[in-house]
Amino acid sequence: MFSIDDLQAAHRQVLAAFPVTPQRRWPLLEQRTGAQVWVKHENHAPTGAFKVRGGLIHLERLAREGLAPGGLISATRGNHGQSLAYAGLRFGIPVTVVVPRGNSAEKNAAMIGFGATLIEHGEDFDDARVEAARLAREQGLYYAPSFHTDLVLGVATWALELFTEAPDLDALYVPIGLGSSICGAIRVRDLLGLKTKIIGVQSAAVPTYARSLELGRPVELNSADTLADGLAVRVPDADAFAIIQAGVERVVTVDDAQIAAAIRAYWTDAHNLAEGAGASPLAALIAERDAMAGRRVGLVLSGGNIDLDLFRRWVLA
Repeated sequence: MFSIDDLQAAHRQVLAAFPVTPQRRWPLLEQRTGAQVWVKHENHAPTGAFKVRGGLIHLERLAREGLAPGGLISATRGNHGQSLAYAGLRFGIPVTVVVPRGNSAEKNAAMIGFGATLIEHGEDFDDARVEAARLAREQGLYYAPSFHTDLVLGVATWALELFTEAPDLDALYVPIGLGSSICGAIRVRDLLGLKTKIIGVQSAAVPTYARSLELGRPVELNSADTLADGLAVRVPDADAFAIIQAGVERVVTVDDAQIAAAIRAYWTDAHNLAEGAGASPLAALIAERDAMAGRRVGLVLSGGNIDLDLFRRWVLA
């Protein structure tokens, strides 16, 4: 997929845009989980989520190679779209994003704020993805997928930072949407020769990769009914599945109530706001508290972009 030299070069590109995000231990989280916990704060990235790293790497290459002269289009629930819009401003590439109807109002506003043109279509991410591909063909735009080697390489840089600071982690919990983040973490773990077990986390309502691993092949689900929009992917990527199948220890599923409790825990224990996908690794660790007691555990807080109304209805209910 990519070498250690590629990874280090990508990290230098990311650092040209923003500094290393913090990795911190929080005593109250450690009391809550019974483990020694390192939290990787990707909610402190410029767009509030880890995906900005992949956007920077992908769009730098597109600009350098002249591959998107008319602009690009992609589908998103928000964080991927923000990453493309942020990088599009940096490299002079117009960005259009397709979101499902009823998408996060605040994520939509953030994408528009970064300069993206926004189109609403379909009932979920996968409907939006089909429409984005159609519009790319119709309008002659570059179609930016949500899973691509450039994206995996870019987002892998958060794992490089975490493993550099805490190289002897017993386990690392990573949320799985389409799969770029966990695939990047698996690759970095292997490149560094570490023994850390990578544990995926999915919504119990949308266990796309968990189900696929059980059956030994990519399996499409019929619905994506979770409030954790970053986990609401019902169609797996075949390349991501192959990497996950080969490198993941297991996939843990957590429901919306468990995720809401983890969002509250991040707020009370670490005074950090997490969105649903961002809090899901903590939810999984809490669910596995007895098995992970006393272990050195990494959690990526992959994003903090939760709408205020959703926070009130879901987390404070």
